[in-house]
Amino acid sequence: MYRRIVLKLSGETLAPLSQSGGVYDKGRVDECAKMLIKIAGQGVQLAVILGGGNIWRGRFNPDMDPVTADQMGMLATVLNALCCAEAVNRLGGKAKVFTAQEMTRFAELYRADRADEALNAGYIVFAAGGTGNPFFTTDTGAALRAAELKADAVFKGTGAEGIFDKDPNKYPDAVMYKDITYKEAIDKRLGVMDTSAFVLCMDRKVPAIRVFKMDSLENIYKAAMGEDIGTTAHP
Repeated sequence: MYRRIVLKLSGETLAPLSQSGGVYDKGRVDECAKMLIKIAGQGVQLAVILGGGNIWRGRFNPDMDPVTADQMGMLATVLNALCCAEAVNRLGGKAKVFTAQEMTRFAELYRADRADEALNAGYIVFAAGGTGNPFFTTDTGAALRAAELKADAVFKGTGAEGIFDKDPNKYPDAVMYKDITYKEAIDKRLGVMDTSAFVLCMDRKVPAIRVFKMDSLENIYKAAMGEDIGTTAHP
């Protein structure tokens, strides 16, 4: 079982399964919150990084300034963090939202020492707003927070069983790795996470990145309890 995990979830985790169903689905939001509470109840400290893809993805206009587009994406992650943290608190857990940007009327400005204190106090921490800078995805944000908070692992749920040598949705002969080093993942240009995330985890010696299928939120619990699912990347 892990002591402290940085969990990277897509914004779509909170959204209706139907693409036309809106931004949030009450049942899925509550299901996610309950799973986080269940894991925290086992003594695992959780820092959660939510993407913003259910609200905003890229640019709707190719002429749009990419910095502005990324800033809008960061705000989408804040909305998702507030949404999920509210559900955690409403359902009997303890959650606190930190943001990489100053918006103290809504959440506390992220500082690693404050986030560390909150984790040690039993809060599920939502670290929103990405890295606070454009051109970096929430994958890199998760790697950064894992390094700062000295997490035991970064967890990332995907649509595949783990890390493959090529896209398993396109190539039936794709082979899954059970164990791979960060350097191998970088050298092979495996696209399951941003290269910058792998590089940061390698440089800062983050102990592990766990990648597994997110067809069920129960897989997060299984991985947190030490079950051998998916792929483990490591220094």
